[in-house]
Amino acid sequence: MFLSDPALGILMLVLFLIFLMLGFPIAFTLMALGVGFGYFTQGDSIFNLFVQRTYSVMANDVLISIPLFLFMGYVIERANILDRLFRSIQLAAGWIPGSLAVATLITCALFATATGIVGAVVTLMGLLAFPAMLRAGYDTKLASGVVCAGGCLGILIPPSVMLILYGATAGVSVVKLYAAAFFPGIALAGMYIAYVIIRAMINPSLAPKLPAEERNIPALTIIWALLTSFVPLVALIVTVLGCIILGLATPSEAAAIGAFGAVLLALAYRTFSFTKLKDSVFLTARASAMVCWLFVGSAVFSAVFALLGGQRLVEEFIMSLDLGPIGFLLLTQAIIFVLGWPLEWTEIIVIFLPIFLPLLDHFGIDPIFFGVLVALNLQTSFLSPPVAMAPFYLKGVAPKGVTIEQIFSGVMPFIYIVVFAMVLLYMFPGFALWLPNYLYGG
Repeated sequence: MFLSDPALGILMLVLFLIFLMLGFPIAFTLMALGVGFGYFTQGDSIFNLFVQRTYSVMANDVLISIPLFLFMGYVIERANILDRLFRSIQLAAGWIPGSLAVATLITCALFATATGIVGAVVTLMGLLAFPAMLRAGYDTKLASGVVCAGGCLGILIPPSVMLILYGATAGVSVVKLYAAAFFPGIALAGMYIAYVIIRAMINPSLAPKLPAEERNIPALTIIWALLTSFVPLVALIVTVLGCIILGLATPSEAAAIGAFGAVLLALAYRTFSFTKLKDSVFLTARASAMVCWLFVGSAVFSAVFALLGGQRLVEEFIMSLDLGPIGFLLLTQAIIFVLGWPLEWTEIIVIFLPIFLPLLDHFGIDPIFFGVLVALNLQTSFLSPPVAMAPFYLKGVAPKGVTIEQIFSGVMPFIYIVVFAMVLLYMFPGFALWLPNYLYGG
């Protein structure tokens, strides 16, 4: 049966989803489908396109910052800073209802800002904070939700790798994206903390107070603990983000500063070793290669999809719905939310977002604002079943007796908070846009 080019484009997209569900490697599936369908319809010219797209990815200045930020995160992760940080914040927050959960969320927010590696944060906090909360008598569901939701903040809070990928995909400034995402990220973390405190005040049995001997700590002890753990990490984060947002350095240069600062922190804490450095370099190379080939595969796939007319077919369908800007935003975010169930955020960013991005101009939607909405939405891709990587990360390190059903139940209130935050951002887009507009002009 003869198929038109647009129909072949849709068939290519459907086949990709089928192969994805069957467990084929994503990057090479994208490349194989792109080259295969491209050769069938375009002939030998597809190989020239493949080389051009690969070179354009390798020469993309924005993507240089990804391995540097990943290296910074892996060095900090292996420097055993997290346990010091958690302990100092726990001492300082001892008087707050649900203090262990609050300390966990603050630690997650800071550590996510320093690393941006969701799996690492959830796993480490699952080993450190989760057992501590269970020993203190915390409700298993509440403790699970706190660790999973807190660990996912690195998707939104700069220096987020997700925002770098979005910036490279959408062709927008990563610096402006960081400025736009900063306050929404802090606000989301604040909503999580407020929720925990309110739950603890309403039902203290969910998050019992710590024993008096753990709350009545001398002020000098608390100050010293903060000065030796909280302050150095915050200083590194502020230096990196400040250099980016204030225009003192490009994201790649700031990432290099962050990587060097992470090594200095590890040396200062006497946790630096050649073995840990080798592990950090290996993990950075592995993750960077995955991102690189995924981007190459996506570039080839998207180019062939557009050449076949699949992009135009999707655009015509959306235009035929006669939606306004709000309707378009609701539709795209609903699709991204549903895609977050079976797919990871990297696949959504590099494969499906390019389908929607060309329509932003038509609906008068700022791509910076759209990027922050997407980053908020993608929190759910790590939290909502059936894929829900964060709950599975936690289940892998949780004590015996903690079921995946309990963890899934615990993350649901935090998913509702994310949806509520998205509604607020819809209503008040200036909350995300005022800082980049103030710093760089509207």
